[in-house]
Amino acid sequence: MVDRNLMESLQISDDDVQQQLTDALGEEFSLDALGEMIQEKITHEPGKILVGHVVGIAGDDVVVEVGLKSEGLVPVSEFGDQKDKIEPGMEVEVFLEAVESDGGLVVLSKRKADKIRGWEWIVANKTEGDVVTGTATRKIKGGLLVNIGVPAFLPASQVDIRRPSDIGEFLGKEMEAKILKIDQDRHNIVISRRKLIEEQRAEAREKLLADLEVGQVRKGVVKNIADFGVFVDMGGLDGLLHITDMSWGRINHPSEMVKNEQDIEVMILSIDHEKGKVALGLKQKSASPWENIEGKYPVGTKIKGSVVSLMAYGAFVKIEDGLEGLVHISEMSWTRRINHPSEMVSVADEIEVVILDIDMEKEEISLGMKQAETNPWTLVKEKYPPWTVITGRVRNMTNFGAFVEIEEGVDGMLHISDLSWTKKIGHPSEILKKGEEVKCVVLAVDEEKMRVSLGLKQLTEDPWLRSIPDNYLPGQIVKGHVTKITNFGVFVELEEDLEGLLHISELADHKVESPQEIVKIGDELEVKILRVDSEDRKIGLSLKRAQWAAEDAPEGGVPEAQVKRRKGGLAGEGGMLGEMGDQYIQSIRQRESQKAEAEAEAENAEAVPAEEAPAEEAPAEEAPAEEAPAEEAPVEEAPAEEAPAEEPAAEETVADDTGDDEKADA
Repeated sequence: MVDRNLMESLQISDDDVQQQLTDALGEEFSLDALGEMIQEKITHEPGKILVGHVVGIAGDDVVVEVGLKSEGLVPVSEFGDQKDKIEPGMEVEVFLEAVESDGGLVVLSKRKADKIRGWEWIVANKTEGDVVTGTATRKIKGGLLVNIGVPAFLPASQVDIRRPSDIGEFLGKEMEAKILKIDQDRHNIVISRRKLIEEQRAEAREKLLADLEVGQVRKGVVKNIADFGVFVDMGGLDGLLHITDMSWGRINHPSEMVKNEQDIEVMILSIDHEKGKVALGLKQKSASPWENIEGKYPVGTKIKGSVVSLMAYGAFVKIEDGLEGLVHISEMSWTRRINHPSEMVSVADEIEVVILDIDMEKEEISLGMKQAETNPWTLVKEKYPPWTVITGRVRNMTNFGAFVEIEEGVDGMLHISDLSWTKKIGHPSEILKKGEEVKCVVLAVDEEKMRVSLGLKQLTEDPWLRSIPDNYLPGQIVKGHVTKITNFGVFVELEEDLEGLLHISELADHKVESPQEIVKIGDELEVKILRVDSEDRKIGLSLKRAQWAAEDAPEGGVPEAQVKRRKGGLAGEGGMLGEMGDQYIQSIRQRESQKAEAEAEAENAEAVPAEEAPAEEAPAEEAPAEEAPAEEAPVEEAPAEEAPAEEPAAEETVADDTGDDEKADA
């Protein structure tokens, strides 16, 4: 390079300079040649791209001459696809890294030169959004490096429409992608294969949707396999082949029938143009086994099948290829209590079943195992007719009763109301224990519902038929213990499992607000029987009338022996009058109907007129409403099941069966 300004300041002309150089270097030398020499020297500085020529190959290196004092070496691997075309004299661009290495050679790099030229070409010819072609060369963190002339980054999420499980399968493959971003400062390029595919598929989808019709058979490629089905590429549009539409038979996973990238033929089942979704079918290409199934397997047909699956609610049985039925757990045995189908069958078992029902709409078949055998309940009715006494084991208890095992698989229901004639039982465990053997009476057998009704109390005669009415008669004075106090009266235990109701109005002559004012639980009382109702199983009692009788009795009161002998009426013997008891009972029965009117008149005669006697001494029928017997009291004071309805005033004033009692009342 010639500095003209310097020459002018020294007042040296071009001719003077040329002459001096000619004298020194010879006539062939010129200023232009000197400028070229200087420029060549400047060009051969490190960091520049030089054009060189291949001299030869030395081992794994290529010897390249670039016009410097020595040659440079370039690794053969940097020539890439051109390494098989290397020959002497071949022109090649290299990057000058150092003029001289420790070994005295020029340090060159073809890879760096190619990268610089590639980047210059990309910047000059491509912009963001353009499509480029390259080859995936290396797997790095988060994606792939793709050589598009320069290394470009392809994120794993942009490799395909659905992120592949292993992006390494794309290494070495040539692909097209769209440039997402070019960073000139950092020399970085980000590309996306997914975006390009989506755009291409969007164009193809519109065209494909216009051509597709339900019922068509189309070719496609399996792109993704899920638990619920397979996604098939139809050429720009993915259709879903659901697992239930893959085979008429049972399959556990779609991978049993197809593989990724497999070419398959499918039938178009439905098209959603708005959402761009297509449902596909594979099994629909063949005839359905459900055609004419009702004619082939009418209800009631006994067939053989193979158990293919067990669920908590039953077993699926294969009848033929593509045809299965369900044996519900309740249809497996007539008598056994089955908690899980595995107690009866196992997978692959060959069993006999009966067709119970066919639902063509839902494509479901109901099967039964027990129907293939004789129903033992047809024999139960014959074996255990009503009033048969059996011995069974208490298997289970509930609030409403106990289940008694009569024989293996046959249970009877012992209802809580059939445990005792007289005792009020809150739970069967009060008299039964789980596992114990009990004797019962068969009350009824329902073959259709497969139920047997049992009774325990029916082993003995109902005491309300004879025993209680024979031993507890109106007008008797008996002893008992207070067991329960309510707002409407007091329950008095006359003997074990037998109670009578002492209504609040029969506690005292005066008005009683609360029974606790007069008695407490555990008190022993002498009470008078007002009425015994065998139909409603209730006994009405009176305390105040027993006291009246005691007051009018001879000095010393009612003899103790006479009072006590009436206890034990359920097994009882004798009456309250000792040896005269039997005659007394007989006379009462004969006189009962005839004395009804006389007793009513006697009661009226006994009663003191209301205006002359204090209210508390008035007979029960003239007493205020709040002192009325149970059947006249409000419902809230005496529930129907606890307060006997048989305590009207007229019956409460039944005349005593002795002349002394009538005189006392008068």
